[in-house]
Amino acid sequence: MNNKYKILVVEDENNIRNIITALLEANGFQAITAESCAGGILMFNSHRPDLIILDLGLPDSDGIEFIREVRKESSFPIIVLSARSDEKDKVDALELGANDYVTKPFGSAELIARIRSALRNVRRIGNSLNPSEKFVLDRLTIDYDSRRVFLDNSEIKLTQTEYNIVALLSEHCGKVMTYSAIISAIWGYNDYGSKKKLQVNMANIRKKLGATPGNDCYIINELGVGYRMDTA
Repeated sequence: MNNKYKILVVEDENNIRNIITALLEANGFQAITAESCAGGILMFNSHRPDLIILDLGLPDSDGIEFIREVRKESSFPIIVLSARSDEKDKVDALELGANDYVTKPFGSAELIARIRSALRNVRRIGNSLNPSEKFVLDRLTIDYDSRRVFLDNSEIKLTQTEYNIVALLSEHCGKVMTYSAIISAIWGYNDYGSKKKLQVNMANIRKKLGATPGNDCYIINELGVGYRMDTA
């Protein structure tokens, strides 16, 4: 029986597709591939992979259409791997349902780390975490029932808004959440000033969680796009 995670790679460039396939197999994953949007949808429906790595510049259709199609029926994690570095492309893909966005050229170690992060999040959801349970990530514990946050068993004093932001990111652990998605969930509106408000709150949160220069400490800032909770 094959218990390896099955990963679908939708990429039209042969050399990149082969590099990703070799990288995945070297790290214990099973890779299946497609060269087009239509082929990717066919492979997705046939194999139901655990995770999808998606290029946006496909020959028959934009990869954005692939995301739209998959998200009609499933929440399988999607990592976009694209040469497009424009913030709008990143935000559009993430708001349509992509879990993460990696820009080409990419580092092998970074890609594998992001894949494992996305799969950890799937396992957490699969364990049916509900608001009365605790979220545990390394030294960080969130008690949803009491709305308290602990680091190494010592309580971190957060404001109500700070707690709401931390809890929201934990519920989507491993997924990049855009600024507008966080703002909408926390304050219910989006304007120029609200992004600044989010950044101020996030700076306070990261400081309280022990972030220092070069050490993100659980919450990673995806510059120009949003934030992602991940392991330290």
